[in-house]
Amino acid sequence: MCASCNGETANGQANGTSSNGTNGTNGHDGFSAIRTSQNPHPSHKAPYAPVGDFLSNVSRFKIIESTLREGEQFANAYFDLEAKIKIARALDEFGVDYIELTSPAASEQSRRDCEAICKLGLKAKILTHVRCHLDDAKIAVETGVDGLDVVIGTSSYLREHSHGKDMTYIKNTALEVIEFVKSKGKEIRFSSEDSFRSDLVDLLSIYSAVDKVGVHRVGIADTVGCASPRQVYDLVRTLRGVVSCDIETHFHNDSGCAIANAYCALEAGATHIDTSVLGIGERNGITPLGGLMARMIVADRDYVLSKYNIKKLKEVEDLVADLVEVNVPFNNYITGFCAFTHKAGIHAKAILNNPSTYEIIDPKDFGMSRYVHFASRLTGWNAIKSRAEQLGLKMSDAQYKECTAKIKAIADVRKIALDDTDSIIRTYHHNLHSEEEKPLLPGLTAEEEKKFLEAEKELNGLKEKRQLDAAADAEAEIPDAKKTKTVTVA
Repeated sequence: MCASCNGETANGQANGTSSNGTNGTNGHDGFSAIRTSQNPHPSHKAPYAPVGDFLSNVSRFKIIESTLREGEQFANAYFDLEAKIKIARALDEFGVDYIELTSPAASEQSRRDCEAICKLGLKAKILTHVRCHLDDAKIAVETGVDGLDVVIGTSSYLREHSHGKDMTYIKNTALEVIEFVKSKGKEIRFSSEDSFRSDLVDLLSIYSAVDKVGVHRVGIADTVGCASPRQVYDLVRTLRGVVSCDIETHFHNDSGCAIANAYCALEAGATHIDTSVLGIGERNGITPLGGLMARMIVADRDYVLSKYNIKKLKEVEDLVADLVEVNVPFNNYITGFCAFTHKAGIHAKAILNNPSTYEIIDPKDFGMSRYVHFASRLTGWNAIKSRAEQLGLKMSDAQYKECTAKIKAIADVRKIALDDTDSIIRTYHHNLHSEEEKPLLPGLTAEEEKKFLEAEKELNGLKEKRQLDAAADAEAEIPDAKKTKTVTVA
């Protein structure tokens, strides 16, 4: 397992923890708007909040969490009842609106699992996903679920090569199943499968028919992950003008658009989004729960914080990652160990002054911490100063700059770790106050030592050149605007 999964440190420090104070916060209280001369009274409203639209549900969406249905179709997934209960409880603590389960008609164990989860007394509504067939519906309503999600393929591909039924059969069967489920007092959703490769007239016709008999939701499914955000917006917007019921959407990620498609669907008037933890599912999976939260907290932070316990995100992702035996990706939304890591010197300086300069999401909202990566040739003296202060070492700015130059010189010779950088800072500080000078980084090979000395010599030569340029500029009788732009390096 990777560091973000099993609690071991990554790059010397696990994202979300700090052994010497929160790395990178530098005493700031967290995420804040930037006050500048052009913007003396900054608003704390998200700068990328959507334009107001009476059809948009960006600020009132619901999540149908499908890890225990779509996620079971992930190549590595095998969830026994104990695992399913752990996942269901974790999702319920997170605050998802619905938990979707595998069809009880799939196997006898699936039926027993469905019944057991329905008896847990969770706050989330429990749904099961079944074929649009009366026999499946009859099995499902007896398990204790709150609702059924029924589905049938409507594209020419699936009608010809999967179930072999025409649109008249599909429509009549859908109406029969909906009437039966409603008679049992259950919530019912009807969804087409492969919606974006289905004929638009066929889709609107069947959606209109099921809406008239009182279906609670209609569903649009990008089953093969072919849709683009613009296609999604157009279809949902069109459908919104045809039906009065809620609209659920299900997006596969084969072409990398699942999160963007989910967001555009909400903008166009969809009400419910299907997700799974880490996006696991058939092939490349579907809209990931964490990725959707990242997108939505930027759009409406207040709504997300008021509705979902997002500090539980890492816990539920680690749980699922462990159960399906995968690592949480290094660049995973929110919880990847690089998600709030800043490395370049320019970035680090700005982050230390005000985190919102290079972060649109506040890691503290998710119980995470930012990390300023200073063990590289890209580091800047502000990052080294911050780290030295965390280590309790005080120096002048000129000394921080010189120490940074030495770190960059060694990093040009060999890869250095966080512990190496800490050792260099401590040794440099020691040498300032001791007659006995220690080597900055013990253990360098003869070749590395030679390259380091050459790098230091080049740095010293550059420093002397800048000092001479500065002195020449000061003495020259030319306008200031035309003088060489130099900076004295201490």
